[in-house]
Formats: sequence, C-alpha cells, structure tokens
Amino acid sequence: MPDLLRRPFGTHGETHRITPEDAGWRYVGFALHRLRPGETAVDVTGDREVVLVIVEGKADMTAAGRDWGTLGDRMDVFEKTPPHCLYVPNGQEWQATAVTDCTIAVCSAPGRGGHQARRIGPDGISLTERGKGTNTRHINNIAMENEDYCDSLLVTEVFTPAGHWSSFPSHRHDEDDFPRITYLEETYYHRLNPADGWAVQRVYTDDGSLDEVMAVRDHDVTLVPRGHHPCGAPYGFELYYLNVMAGPRRNWRFVPAPEVEAIIARDA
Repeated sequence: MPDLLRRPFGTHGETHRITPEDAGWRYVGFALHRLRPGETAVDVTGDREVVLVIVEGKADMTAAGRDWGTLGDRMDVFEKTPPHCLYVPNGQEWQATAVTDCTIAVCSAPGRGGHQARRIGPDGISLTERGKGTNTRHINNIAMENEDYCDSLLVTEVFTPAGHWSSFPSHRHDEDDFPRITYLEETYYHRLNPADGWAVQRVYTDDGSLDEVMAVRDHDVTLVPRGHHPCGAPYGFELYYLNVMAGPRRNWRFVPAPEVEAIIARDA
C-alpha cells in the first residue's frame, strides 16, 4: 500500500503531484501550485479532465484556447467565500499567471470529451451546513453529481470548525455496486487555521486490513484508496479540506461503518 500521507515538497512552486500511478490506483490525480506574483504554472491535460481551484489569491487564466481573465478573490481560504474554478477538458492546455500570492489546486481524472471548458463559481456555489452538534461542518460544492460539469470528477470544499468532526459518521465508497455503493478514490488537501495547527484523519476498513491514523498539517494531502475516512479538528484548530473523487461512474453512494449505524438511526 503506498503512503497515504503526503507532505508537500516545499512551500513554493509545485508542492504536490499525485498521479494514479504514484497513488497505486486508477482515477484520481492531484497537484498543487503555490505561486508568487508574476510566476506561471502551465500544463497539458492529455487524456484527463481538470478542475483548477483557486484556493487563495488571484491569477490570470488561459485554457482551451481562451483567455478567462483574472480569477480569484479569496485571499485567505478561511474566509469561506465561494472559490473561483475553471474546468478544462482532456486534450487542452492551461496556464495560470499569479497576480497575487496564490494557491491553485489541480484536480484531475479521466476525461472523455463530454464537456466544454467553463468557469465554475463563485456564482452558483453557496456555503451550506451539514450535520449537527460537533458533527456540524460547512460545504462549498464545486462539482458534485447534481452539477453536470465533468465527465468523471467530483470536487467539493469542507470547513470543519475547531472541536468538530467531519467525513463522519464514518463511511466508505470502495465497491462498484450502484446504487447501493460506488467505487470512488479520494484525496484530501488539508489546511489548518492557525497554520501551525494539526488535525487527525483515520482511514480504516471493516476487517482491519487497512487502519491508519494520520496527524495532518497545513498543506498535507491524504489518500483514501478504500475504507472509512473520518477527520477530527482539535479544539482551537479549524480545518479545511478540498476533496477530489473519481471512479468508474460519477455518482457518490456510500455505506456507513457498522459502529456508526446506531448513531445515524438516532439522528434520523
């Protein structure tokens, strides 16, 4: 099993590049660029589609032969305002030139040419509350299945208040048995407020063949190849993560862990 916790390469330039080959799976890819004003990131999508998420800052964007202007107005991800994003289909080039210090996430999965390049957000993305009590968190859905923007990708942002849990009750999406459950690989790009904080993520299967508990720090990425995958934010540390999911079909269906079924029934 490849390492599920990926620390950034550094603090500047391309700081993550996770490919399906590197991750030991088939669908999800993730990269991260942290640019200073005037610096440029450029790439070709090849046989993959891409959602570029302007996590923080502003950048001049071109993609698929078009100038998309300056995207981004969230200077700090914990402002929780909707992100500016750009969908780029397979077989196209994209380029981002930083106007301010900026952080750009590159979310990728197999593309089939079914959609045209387009802006996603901030219009149409609204911060919504999910859960109750210390399981409350807030969601910016960027490209989930009810938004027909992509061939394969599912992308969302989650803000977890200090002292709360997220991706909980524990659940898994590691079988291709729609509509009961779908097979979706997943990455988490984590941010902490304050930046020197930490949080925890557990990835575990019912049979215990996979059971890892990871202390995540600002800008870490975690991989979820299978199993349940809850996150916890300690008192005093607010947690953000950007989720990227993809699999053989673009539907999110999951099965709860046996030990949380009573919790779900109680809260229903």
